[in-house]
Amino acid sequence: MVNMKEHFALVTGASSGIGAEFARQLAQRGYHLLIVSNEESIHTKAEELREAFPALHVIGVVMDLGRQESARELYEYAHAQDIDIEVLVNNAGVYHDRDILDDSEAFTSLIMNLHMYTPAMLCYLFGKDMREHRKGYILNVCSVTSNMAAQRLGTYGGTKAFLAHFTRALHIELRQYGVHVTNVSPGAVDTGLFSIKPWITKAGKCLGIIVSPQTLARRGLRALFRGRSKTTIPTVFWWVLCGIILLIPTSLLRLIRRLGWF
Repeated sequence: MVNMKEHFALVTGASSGIGAEFARQLAQRGYHLLIVSNEESIHTKAEELREAFPALHVIGVVMDLGRQESARELYEYAHAQDIDIEVLVNNAGVYHDRDILDDSEAFTSLIMNLHMYTPAMLCYLFGKDMREHRKGYILNVCSVTSNMAAQRLGTYGGTKAFLAHFTRALHIELRQYGVHVTNVSPGAVDTGLFSIKPWITKAGKCLGIIVSPQTLARRGLRALFRGRSKTTIPTVFWWVLCGIILLIPTSLLRLIRRLGWF
């Protein structure tokens, strides 16, 4: 009989890729799982995890987290099931690099809700419970693009910048209550999300520029349970790149734009 009040982790965007790996590694740490995705395949993933970890309870939920009502609905679902969330991983998101005004209104609303409103409200709702219990862990998947105010990354990088700043503030506010909040900011991850040729992916992984979901999840969770406020993966290359981009004058970025280089 599973005690639903103990050791539950909630992972969003967990049907595949990074989210699925976070779920698997949390199960290895002994956490029961509440995993969420907007895809029906989340039930298949839940079954796979139950087979791999028969001693654990794994619940798969199909929910569109791009709606502003979803955070409250998910919180109420957990409480209705008497599930006490000890670990929250806000991973759900979408990637694109496109001119801001070329996006549809629907997509712009979706990415803003998915990257800002929903994770912030999940932090707010579950964070209050964690503060009351004086124990908890929140991992927000941000991005190195949160440091890149550049063309074609305005919406994606801008929403991730909000999440990064929000996470840092929450880390400071909740640490004294025994709640650890961490920002994991990956660069390129080998998830099939990017249209990159296989040989480039292989070369990028050899150089440490591109990491696997397994590596990202392992380092992110390690930073979370050690109480770090932030970890960038992989570290050196992306910090150097971000530093270079921050030094580029806006006039030069406009020239690059006119020349059609990016």
